[in-house]
Amino acid sequence: MPKVIVVGSTNVDYTVAVDRLPAAGETVLGREFYQSVGGKGANQAIAARRAGADVFFLTKLGTDANGRLLERHLTRMGIPGAGLLRDAETPTGVALIVVDRSGMNQIAVAPGSNWRLTVEEVDRASTLMAGGRALLVQLELPLPVVTAALALAKRHRLMTILNPAPAVPLSSDVLKLVDVLTPNEGEARALTGQDDPADAAQILLARGARRVIVTLGSRGAWLRDAQANQAFPAFRMEAIDSTGAGDAFNGALACALAEGRPLDEAIVFANAAGALTATRRGAQDALPSRRDIDELCRTAIPGT
Repeated sequence: MPKVIVVGSTNVDYTVAVDRLPAAGETVLGREFYQSVGGKGANQAIAARRAGADVFFLTKLGTDANGRLLERHLTRMGIPGAGLLRDAETPTGVALIVVDRSGMNQIAVAPGSNWRLTVEEVDRASTLMAGGRALLVQLELPLPVVTAALALAKRHRLMTILNPAPAVPLSSDVLKLVDVLTPNEGEARALTGQDDPADAAQILLARGARRVIVTLGSRGAWLRDAQANQAFPAFRMEAIDSTGAGDAFNGALACALAEGRPLDEAIVFANAAGALTATRRGAQDALPSRRDIDELCRTAIPGT
């Protein structure tokens, strides 16, 4: 199996399903509550694992009950324990999620131990990157840690994928370390001030990213690089919870690229993973298997 390195966050997610999302200052009554394992790093690591990759995941948990729960869960899902670091001073990260009937969500995150991962710990994991084909990182960690992971991956000649979520200002020095940048529409707007995904992608290319894929939810994805300026329509599915769809896209994309697939083929594969995830509740519980992704790609035509 191709090896994907993921450096990122791990949280416990607390989700409330509601009829509609609350406005500012408003309280709405929920229909149901459920707890699950999340964090963009963990979600994307599990997504890549279920899509068919061998995954090494570097993250930091607390020593509290949530940390012990997450460690058991991740190792049970096939993630090696060597990258699951612990911090005794800070609780494990948590996310509070509200999801409406259409699958749209609002999310607030308390990073906790995720923000205790250090540049030095990333550097010490250098030997564990041996044999890797792709690095996948997000922005639920301190930016210096993300930058260190990208720079280390470039030294090891890994393909680098940055999912800039949540969006924070990114310098050209950081973007020049990124082979594939994967903002969603809102993140692309926050990074560039542009509403049009193609325009936002062009600005991010000019700032240093080699390729930009803007994910558009139910409208699929937009690719822009030196050769392509192309829309990839979504697979038409009945969405009930979009919470982990973007993470499924990124994990599956990393797996496909680590396998050596062409970028356009990898985007279709990733779109299928995201679409399937949105048909199920939760984040990691909803992530599809390789068999499910391949079956959708084989039997359905995107956009129809």
